[in-house]
Amino acid sequence: MNRLLLSAVLVQRSALRYTPAGLPALDLELSHESLASEDGQPRKVSMQMRAVAIGAITQALAAQALGEAAVYGGFVASARNGRGTVFHVTSVAPVP
Repeated sequence: MNRLLLSAVLVQRSALRYTPAGLPALDLELSHESLASEDGQPRKVSMQMRAVAIGAITQALAAQALGEAAVYGGFVASARNGRGTVFHVTSVAPVP
């Protein structure tokens, strides 16, 4: 199963664009920081991830303020150019 839930901060959002099929799309940059346990030892985790949102979810993400934390859900796929991965966001919810 390819499902990712990520608590992150929206740090960058491109202008709304449209796919060749006419669907709205937003390119995003998400930032995550947390403490995790690895082999029983605490580890600080810090990362930035490229993301894309396509379709109706773009309305909620376009209204979200930069710097705002949320829980993003979706899946990971190869980038169109074959370099790296992209998180495809399909849901967004406030941090509990």
